[in-house]
Amino acid sequence: MASGFFVLLDDIAAIMDDVAAMSKVAAKKTAGILGDDLAVNAEKASGFISSRELPVLWAIAKGSLLNKTIILPIAFLLSHYLPIAVIVILVLGGIYLAYEGAEKIFEYFFPHEHKHEDITAQPMTEEEILSLEKEKIKSAIVTDFILSVEIVIIALGTVIEKPISSQIVVVSIIALVATIGVYGIVGLIVRMDEAGLKLISMSKNENSMGTKIGTVLVKALPVVIKSLSVIGTIALLLVAGGIFMHQIPFLHGILPQIPAIITEFTVALIIGLITLGFVMLFKKLFAKK
Repeated sequence: MASGFFVLLDDIAAIMDDVAAMSKVAAKKTAGILGDDLAVNAEKASGFISSRELPVLWAIAKGSLLNKTIILPIAFLLSHYLPIAVIVILVLGGIYLAYEGAEKIFEYFFPHEHKHEDITAQPMTEEEILSLEKEKIKSAIVTDFILSVEIVIIALGTVIEKPISSQIVVVSIIALVATIGVYGIVGLIVRMDEAGLKLISMSKNENSMGTKIGTVLVKALPVVIKSLSVIGTIALLLVAGGIFMHQIPFLHGILPQIPAIITEFTVALIIGLITLGFVMLFKKLFAKK
């Protein structure tokens, strides 16, 4: 009986090692989207009155958890009863990622005006501020839902051939870590300038270390958000390219003489630009009608 107990412990340890290894692979595959998720949410959570930044971020984080609570069971059911659907959704998600990355690059070279609402930019009543907050929170949660679908499906795609129990554990870990990690870091980012101002106000000397660090933190916030956006765009295209190269038979082993990272980026950018062209065409046709 004792030997049976130790065999059971050994099996549990083996399963945990297997889950840890699979989680590591899934985390690497979803890292690109997490980078974009971080950039998007840092932008969505900024522009509020200082005292409202963390409450708004908490509201978005709760919405993100609810999103994943809805997405995970559906993804596991599809994986168990219709696994081909996971591959189809994975490729469609790759097309969306490629489109999003291509759109950001296109926007960089051919910018157009965006209507940007900043709660701190104009005097508003408390009722108007809360109403605008709700709109921005709702928009952020919708965006999070799309990104959450991509994260879950990509993580699921890495363990699609494993038993359903392993899929549930690994993908649930990735979903939970993604939510806690992303919104924890976003919280630190959006409060970076506030921490800097606090250091400056506490320093009596303009040349003190506290003042210098505080000034760097205040000036660094917009740079950090912009840098995250650039890194996120590159990561989006690399993730999309990896999906296309692995899931579309026609693209397997294409241009083997070129490094895989360049091939994946190029393939994703081409597919993204084609998709962007179709979207712009449909928008023009719809606008005319």
